Amino acid sequence: MTETIALSAAGILFLAGLAGTILPLLPGPVLIWAGMLVYGLIAGFENLSFGFLAIQALLVLCLFGLDYLFSALGTRYFGGSKAALAGASVGLLAGIFFFPVGLLIGPFLGAALAELIIRRKTAQAIRSGFGASIGFWVALPAKLGIEAIMIFWFLLRVWHTS
Repeated sequence: MTETIALSAAGILFLAGLAGTILPLLPGPVLIWAGMLVYGLIAGFENLSFGFLAIQALLVLCLFGLDYLFSALGTRYFGGSKAALAGASVGLLAGIFFFPVGLLIGPFLGAALAELIIRRKTAQAIRSGFGASIGFWVALPAKLGIEAIMIFWFLLRVWHTS
């Protein structure tokens, strides 16, 4: 019974975490790691060593770095400024309220508007917006893949020793 409750709680946090990868309002990787921690608190940490949880926490940090890196690379590759990168982040957050279309155009509009305000060059603003959008969407499959590996590894640890 305890095991079922622990796995259910972890599963809910895993699903919320995967959703958070697409909806940046939720801290996706953190929720996935929290699911593992909650499992341990409920069912016990016999299957989850400190080393396992530490490596998973490092993967969470890597995912945050990956997200920033891809957005920055996309924006910079297309000649965007730091303002464009910040605008892309704001646009992504605002885009949540217009899901799913907002997620497609939010980073573009945010970067383009910020670039337009700072540099006042329309062509550069459009390029920056395009770069920000590409950065977000290119990183998405990589982030989801790493999160799936994190969850799969957790399930192996839990079910292998049960």
